[in-house]
Amino acid sequence: MSDTHAQTVPYVRETMLPQQEPPSSQVGAVKWMRENLFNGAISTVLTLLSLAAILFFGYELLPWLANSVWNASSLSECRQILDGATGACWAVIRVNWLQLMFGFYPPELYWRPILAFVMLAVAVAPVLFPSAPRQLLGFSVVYPFIAVWLLWGGPIWGVTVAAMGFVLGYVALRALTSRGLLIQTIAAVAVALIWWLFLAGPVADVLSSALPLAIEPVPSREFGGFMISVVIGVAGIALSLPLGILFALGRQSTMPIIKWISVTFIEFIRGVPLITLLFTASLLLNYFLPPGTNFDLILRVIIMVTLFATAYMAEVIRGGLAALPRGQYEAADALGLDYWKAQRLIIMPQALKISIPGIVNTFIGLFKDTTLVVFIGILDPIGRASAIRATSDWQGVYWELFIFIGAVFWVFCFGMSRYSMHLERRLKTDHR
Repeated sequence: MSDTHAQTVPYVRETMLPQQEPPSSQVGAVKWMRENLFNGAISTVLTLLSLAAILFFGYELLPWLANSVWNASSLSECRQILDGATGACWAVIRVNWLQLMFGFYPPELYWRPILAFVMLAVAVAPVLFPSAPRQLLGFSVVYPFIAVWLLWGGPIWGVTVAAMGFVLGYVALRALTSRGLLIQTIAAVAVALIWWLFLAGPVADVLSSALPLAIEPVPSREFGGFMISVVIGVAGIALSLPLGILFALGRQSTMPIIKWISVTFIEFIRGVPLITLLFTASLLLNYFLPPGTNFDLILRVIIMVTLFATAYMAEVIRGGLAALPRGQYEAADALGLDYWKAQRLIIMPQALKISIPGIVNTFIGLFKDTTLVVFIGILDPIGRASAIRATSDWQGVYWELFIFIGAVFWVFCFGMSRYSMHLERRLKTDHR
């Protein structure tokens, strides 16, 4: 038996203590501030300096913003209303916001770009959000041709025969399934090119003569403002991602010709500034085309911007491919998958998930780089702002225009950034 005395038994409480509130320093805003703003001497100093900077800029900017003028027809009228006081003349935005949005696009046809952008939201919904109806994917495929027809106008048969090239290429691809992927691809590309180069024009002319369905054409020189930035940006984003995937795979290919072509393209494009490519599209490309060829300037710019973004996209995706362990490739081989099935089902989904931050970063940079088209005569928002400042009514206005343009670009870029974070959270399945 035990010799333990009753007094030596540890004390055990028979009743529970009442629940108490946690210390105020460990909950709520105080805890957040301690952990994020005042976590050590350096953090405290940086926080105080940041607060001082915010207070200084707020002290300088708030009177300027608070004393704003919205109803005026010129800068001189703004100054008369302010009567020597400091204030912002936001009337320049109110008077010219349609020009900033649409450039020289005919005012009576504003409904066409507005409708095209509304339809763009419907077209990208099933691509970006799994909860959107899958039936809309068919509309996503045909949307680019509808948007081109709405924005540029003219006969409907032009975009119809252009779309037929893709249809015929797909038919050739499916018809030669038993001949191997290389022969399928060559046949599909050849059929599409023959259609576009030799047959599409005559067929469109015959259809236009027989059934003239057309809307008023709008030349590219009348495009401008945020509309042209969205058109070039969306087209570049939509085209550069699939092309970047192909060139990333081509750079890792074991076929010497495919690898050399991919490496040469990527290194050449990355070594040349975008402005150089834009000048090439604007001035030099016509020298390499047959005499009398009318190659639309905006189409040339879209091609060059797409090629520029493709080179960077290929390297971003190649980084994602390099981050995958070798076991993933071996697992695909063990399952008996061929190259393209392994890429589609195992390799590429993981590589793209890893590459999401870099992909979105490239997209944001591409969208902001659309402002460089001002150097080749396309009046994007920066060009329109310069044209507005050159008028006698608004000569001298500066901050209001560029703050507004910067804010709109920030909304687009911030939206892409937040969506990428949402996509990363949704695809983060490794730790669930």
